[in-house]
Amino acid sequence: MGHARPNMEPCSEGDLRMAEAAKREATYVDLYGIPEGAVGEIINGELIVTPRPSRMHGFSAYALGGELLPPYQFGRGGGPGGWVIIGEPEIKFGENYLVPDVAGWRRERFPQSEETNWISVSPDWITEILSPSTVRVDRIKKMAIYAEHGVSYLWLIDPIAKTLEVFRLEAGGWLLRSVFGESDKVRAEPFADIEIDLKNLWIE
Repeated sequence: MGHARPNMEPCSEGDLRMAEAAKREATYVDLYGIPEGAVGEIINGELIVTPRPSRMHGFSAYALGGELLPPYQFGRGGGPGGWVIIGEPEIKFGENYLVPDVAGWRRERFPQSEETNWISVSPDWITEILSPSTVRVDRIKKMAIYAEHGVSYLWLIDPIAKTLEVFRLEAGGWLLRSVFGESDKVRAEPFADIEIDLKNLWIE
């Protein structure tokens, strides 16, 4: 019985360009080519593109901001102030460009102006809102980068499971400090001056 002959046609110039692009590490310029409305990040040399957040995801992120901004950014209601809190900032961690859902800097550490769109200083606190499409990247890749670059506190919020996990950086690794859920009343570092009613973070 005869054997099928392999296709020996030479690769086209377009094929070679695609193969070269697949092998090279992504750079910041690649972020300009992502679809409008998507979120682009460069993680360990890989361009990762995700769709805009779901309504549950967005609701939790902005509801959290509504809890924290008055006391911690503006010093209202007896809050201590002294923080800059931003939703979906673009931050450079070494050669990585990440977009956490919410991030906060103590005001004295926040760079007031930079020539780049991205922020060069690691935040003091980050929250990631977990979704089925991003949970592996958030937990495995991004958590490791945040620890490597000295982010002191990390919150993981799951709007589907209705949970909040609070981590603190210790000895270069993440220590799980607390887990809250459903309608718990929460005082969690670094924002333990106020009580957060978790049920306000879930869209019902």
